Amino acid sequence: MMKTNLVVLLFLFSIGLGNAQNIEPISPTEVMPGWYKVSILYPYEDGKHFDMDYYSQKHMPMVASLFGDKLKHYFIDSGLSGRTPNDPMTYIAVGGFYFEKLSDYKESFGPNAEKIRGDIPNYTNIQPIVQISQVIK
Repeated sequence: MMKTNLVVLLFLFSIGLGNAQNIEPISPTEVMPGWYKVSILYPYEDGKHFDMDYYSQKHMPMVASLFGDKLKHYFIDSGLSGRTPNDPMTYIAVGGFYFEKLSDYKESFGPNAEKIRGDIPNYTNIQPIVQISQVIK
């Protein structure tokens, strides 16, 4: 089961790379300290839905194309479990974006916020949690 989970995670990681125009695939080791990461977390809740196909094939590539060259990388994770493989997942999905400067995110998101938020009902009825972080290592 552990090997299967790793294969699934590697697949999901790979589909989050290079799907948008002008976004070159990079490995996590190429993410630079000092960059900014915007994580969008979708908490798992009974009775809620999340369409991973739509999210990975339409929503995230659309957002990446709106962000353009200021976006350095984006990722998509699909939740499998909590702390242990037998615990329920905490998040059904996590998506995120890497920017060299925080101002690049603000300038990219601001003018596109309505379009991005307006697409959320097409793949989920979960209220996402957003976390902005600075990469340390």
